[in-house]
Amino acid sequence: MTSRHAATSRPRAARHARNHHPHRVLRVVALSTVGVLAFGVAGAAATFNKLDGNVNRVDVSGLVGAAPKPSKTPDPDDPNAGQAVNLLVLGSDQRDGVNAEIGGEAAGMRSDTTMLVHISADRSRVEAVSIPRDSLVDIPSCTMSNGKTSKATHGMFNSAFATGWDMGGDMASAAACTIRTVAANTGIQPEHFVVVDFAGFQSMVDAIGGVPICIPNDMTSKDAGLSVKAGNQTLDGSTALAFARARKGKGVGDGSDTNRIGNQQRLVAAMVQEVLSKNVLTDVPKLAGFLNAATSSLTVDDGLSTSTMVGLAYNMRAIRGGSITFMTVPWGPAPSDPNRVVWLPAAQQMWENIANDLPALGQAAPVETTAPTAPATTAPTTAPTDAATAPPVQAEPTPAPTKKAGREAFNLDDTTAVCDAG
Repeated sequence: MTSRHAATSRPRAARHARNHHPHRVLRVVALSTVGVLAFGVAGAAATFNKLDGNVNRVDVSGLVGAAPKPSKTPDPDDPNAGQAVNLLVLGSDQRDGVNAEIGGEAAGMRSDTTMLVHISADRSRVEAVSIPRDSLVDIPSCTMSNGKTSKATHGMFNSAFATGWDMGGDMASAAACTIRTVAANTGIQPEHFVVVDFAGFQSMVDAIGGVPICIPNDMTSKDAGLSVKAGNQTLDGSTALAFARARKGKGVGDGSDTNRIGNQQRLVAAMVQEVLSKNVLTDVPKLAGFLNAATSSLTVDDGLSTSTMVGLAYNMRAIRGGSITFMTVPWGPAPSDPNRVVWLPAAQQMWENIANDLPALGQAAPVETTAPTAPATTAPTTAPTDAATAPPVQAEPTPAPTKKAGREAFNLDDTTAVCDAG
């Protein structure tokens, strides 16, 4: 039976489960970098060095080309200081070893979850953009670590990762081909990438004591091993992974990958919220467990050193939930196949905004700050009546609109599902 715990006396859950805000989400990389930051600042040098050794790093610079170099000498404590950073976060569907025990054994490797995470140069804004795996895009020719070269083609986005893995036989080839595909279709070349597998994701969730989240209806998926009741729940690692993987089943949705993206965004957002709101960052034993799980599950590019993550995270320390936004590339059904999607014209503007370090969805409308002038009134000449002195009737609060994750952009302060407080 799937393990789960009822969420009790949690203010966020009572507040209509306002998504307790990954997975990746950040966004999985934010979980890792924020955690690494806190431990670095805490000064636990021996543990810090151990965590640095946990991370699996691969060099893709020769396969994707060098990223643009800064015009000034970088800060040794934060090589990315003063510059926007784009990280490609991938959830790998690896099915060997311990991952086969979790998801079932299968040959090859796929990237069923992809987010481009943009961190603004002033570190005031984080935007995580989900890229549907079923997007039909141009996949450029890719050179693998073994010297083999694939042919350019037009196909599903996640086939770039699979092609790199199948032809090159390693993570460097798979990640590099995905990075090249992102750059070819968005005009943005990510400076760094992060890959998280099944086992690592489970471990991170368990290390923070589970993820509180609103489940708006009963959900069952035999394929994903999911069985969870409606209500405010705290999902353990295995249940959280099943929730992220579920695509078909009762109460899960329409069976599409784009529907699953919404659930994944809500889950990653809830993880981020949990890490930021609990005492994970100040409780050394709890933090050590989380960081050990997080760093042990990551494969990153050779340039994403622990010191780079520490500097980046330190400069993000003042960011708040309303400035962390999740969104999906604007898409529609492909004319050639209703089971595939194509990016809408709005996607081009979104990518241009990100490339120019502007808010991905454009600047918000200015807020009216001047109250309208009240009409002049004549002072009453008679004493006020009882009705006039009676206390005003309190209007019922207007419930916050619920954002549809996966379809609509939302931040950590938004409501993405409503559950009873009881």
